[in-house]
Amino acid sequence: MTTTETRRAALYRMVMPQHECPFGLKARDLLRRRGYAVDDRWLTSRAETDAFKAEHGVKTTPQTFIDGKRIGGYDDLRRFFGLTVAEPDATSYTPVIWVFAVAALMALAATWAASGQLAGLRGLEWFVAFSMCILALLKLQDVESFSSMFLGYDLLARRWVPYSYIYPYAELAAGVLMIAGALTWLSVPIAAFIGTIGAVSVIKAVYIDGREIKCACVGGSSRVPLGFVSLTENLMMVAMAVWMALGMH
Repeated sequence: MTTTETRRAALYRMVMPQHECPFGLKARDLLRRRGYAVDDRWLTSRAETDAFKAEHGVKTTPQTFIDGKRIGGYDDLRRFFGLTVAEPDATSYTPVIWVFAVAALMALAATWAASGQLAGLRGLEWFVAFSMCILALLKLQDVESFSSMFLGYDLLARRWVPYSYIYPYAELAAGVLMIAGALTWLSVPIAAFIGTIGAVSVIKAVYIDGREIKCACVGGSSRVPLGFVSLTENLMMVAMAVWMALGMH
């Protein structure tokens, strides 16, 4: 009869009355999913945690040991299993992809609820407007950080700083009005104005000056590079404004 020896790992993680380390929970879950029996060893006080760090010469917990060899923290454990680890400053288009994916799903759902169909010009309008609202929401989570990043390239904001604070509110207002199909006389000029200024600013910064900077389109903590995505956002607003101004819907 063939027997398979259970693989074992020792995991040291912080478990205190007021705090249980989330990375410790993730490490334990990952080990179990990889077929390891986990010797779950709790560090239940700050003194115990500091003593463990000093003993093993590490700066953080959790720490995983397999076959007596220290693997490291949660990110190190992921690398040990051949999994990807996101680098803090690495470029990522993931936030923007999800913004447009969610906006598309919302537009499809709204179109279906309104007309019983998945396709239609109104659905395309809603997609643009929903995208504007979601992007504005991301900016409004931390207006101060957004404005600081925005000032790095927007031509109007660099001349008139208050515009860097006004922009997300203006984008949200235009998006909401466009979803409702109300006050077109107000939403159209707002979208056309901020979209045009934004497009010109991106073209100058990226395609003329050749600068490599981060885009503030999804907020001040963005790791999305300034360029095609931001230009698309602005051109979508301009196109939507022109479309609604012509009254073609």
